[in-house]
Amino acid sequence: MTVQTLPGSIDETLALLDSAGYVADRALATVLHLALKMKRPLFLEGEAGVGKTEIAKVLSQTLNRDLIRLQCYEGLDVSSAVYEWNYPAQMVEIRVSEAAGETDRADLSSSIFDERFLIKRPVLQALEPSSKGPPIFLIDELDRADEAFEAFLLEVLADSQVTIPELGTITAEEPPIVIITTNRTREIHDALKRRCLYHWVDYPDAERELEIVRKKVPGAPERLAAEVVAFVQALRSDEDLFKQPGVAETLDWATALSELSEIALDPDMASDTLGVLLKYQDDIERVRGSKVRQLVEDIRKDTTRAQTTLTSTG
Repeated sequence: MTVQTLPGSIDETLALLDSAGYVADRALATVLHLALKMKRPLFLEGEAGVGKTEIAKVLSQTLNRDLIRLQCYEGLDVSSAVYEWNYPAQMVEIRVSEAAGETDRADLSSSIFDERFLIKRPVLQALEPSSKGPPIFLIDELDRADEAFEAFLLEVLADSQVTIPELGTITAEEPPIVIITTNRTREIHDALKRRCLYHWVDYPDAERELEIVRKKVPGAPERLAAEVVAFVQALRSDEDLFKQPGVAETLDWATALSELSEIALDPDMASDTLGVLLKYQDDIERVRGSKVRQLVEDIRKDTTRAQTTLTSTG
């Protein structure tokens, strides 16, 4: 597969995403096009499960670029994210040198702090040249990392370089395509945001979410897909839920109900499978039973009303 050129317009960016089954709105395609054209990192915020990480995967697939993923977590440090030295191999080198009578400290130091003994982690890997072109560098869930690590990333994002005390500064020949995601469990410092283009990835409206289900779960009956989307859209308006279902959960639920040979939402089956859609027991108990029945009944009424209106106007 040959390396794909970057999209030359917003419409081409939309088409690129669509070719991989990612249904994006024009605002997202616009900021993504600008990030690619300006060679700036793209900072994506939004609730979990709305498709932020998927954007990096789609770019890797459609542009035929390597995907390098840095999964952030509390306690993430330079040795895990950037590099570390292969200490066992360095010790062997020292012993071999001593056995050969090489005792000059300066020569020994330059010998062991060599790229041969450097273990490259995601940040360094993202700065390396590739025959495919600059890779897609996904910094996933940055809000889970500590602020100290966030500060460390400033040099990487601003200048596509990293400084290793023993080796000096390593700079990318071409900046990687950087996608940063956060679920907003904490605020990210303005200094980092200033180095990026920003976009809030929201839950899709019903029309776009139904299109996503059609693309990602093509085996789902049309009526089932429409009712699943309507049900999820209604749930998201419930402010008492601890965690509203994301698009990922919508797709899982549509897939699960299709696997069970459902052709439409059945209140009992919907209640029994809520664990696919909702991930907290309190939310499941709040929705299960009477609320599920009421939501399904309301969906059916809205569908009947819409059909009646369509018939009368036709």
